[in-house]
Amino acid sequence: MTVDRAEFQRIAQLIEINRERMQAIEQQIRQLEAIRIEQMQAIDALLAIPEDGAEGAMIPLGSGIQIIADIPADAGAVIDIGSRIQAERTRKEAADILTKRSEELIAVIERMKSEFDELEQSTVGLAQQFNESVEQIQGEAPREGTPTRAAEEKAAPRRRKRKRGTELTLDD
Repeated sequence: MTVDRAEFQRIAQLIEINRERMQAIEQQIRQLEAIRIEQMQAIDALLAIPEDGAEGAMIPLGSGIQIIADIPADAGAVIDIGSRIQAERTRKEAADILTKRSEELIAVIERMKSEFDELEQSTVGLAQQFNESVEQIQGEAPREGTPTRAAEEKAAPRRRKRKRGTELTLDD
């Protein structure tokens, strides 16, 4: 089976496309995992607030800034319920919504990991096919383009052999 230049280029392009896609998937997975970690921290924070509220709670605003506030017993949490619409829910309901979202994220991450594994297997197969084709061509090249050893010996003038010890060395 001979592979022409166009086929080599096609395989090389497929390998490169797969590698780029794999890098994109890895980046997306990292971003989703960061979101999931943030959600888990929010759930932990919501559930850590005592049922009777808290006095002097430090609430992060971002950029390393926190505000100290009292949280009444019946205080809820404002959560994005979709399409950038926010609504107040009880702390338990907010934690439940975040837990559900976290489970959905885990499912998406698992699908992406599966897609990554399939792409990786495909890429490895293409790389092996590419390498085998290169080896095949390299194995055929000496037979087709270069003369045999017997022909080389006839074409090259014979050199006189020197006796041992008469060769020049770097010290000479």
